[in-house]
Amino acid sequence: QAQVVESGGGLVQAGESLTLSCTISGMAFDDYAMAWFRQAPGKEREGVACISNNIYSERYTKAVVGRFRISRDNAKNTLYLRLNSLKVEDTARYFCAMSMYGSCGVDWTPESDFPYWGQGTQVTVSS
Repeated sequence: QAQVVESGGGLVQAGESLTLSCTISGMAFDDYAMAWFRQAPGKEREGVACISNNIYSERYTKAVVGRFRISRDNAKNTLYLRLNSLKVEDTARYFCAMSMYGSCGVDWTPESDFPYWGQGTQVTVSS
């Protein structure tokens, strides 16, 4: 049974760091690009970061570049997102998704390109 499960969210103060994890089962994890999306209350869901099926291709939205780092451990079927220097505006529910493609192009963000999604994990940043 295919399953995508996020974990690691929580309540932190601005300036602190957090690591999110996403475990995949029932799918060929190492063949596909993976991404993190996020959605804040009252806002549309947006792409945060994407990583190809190897560790050398990464994409980030401008709001997080230099602060967040996406990574993956194919041996563990796990995707990570390291959120550094957190800001209040980073508060959102973060979702893990698997792409139908093997790499992340410049236009990687269409949600229709991601057939598998997790339920999300909440990150709340206080001032």
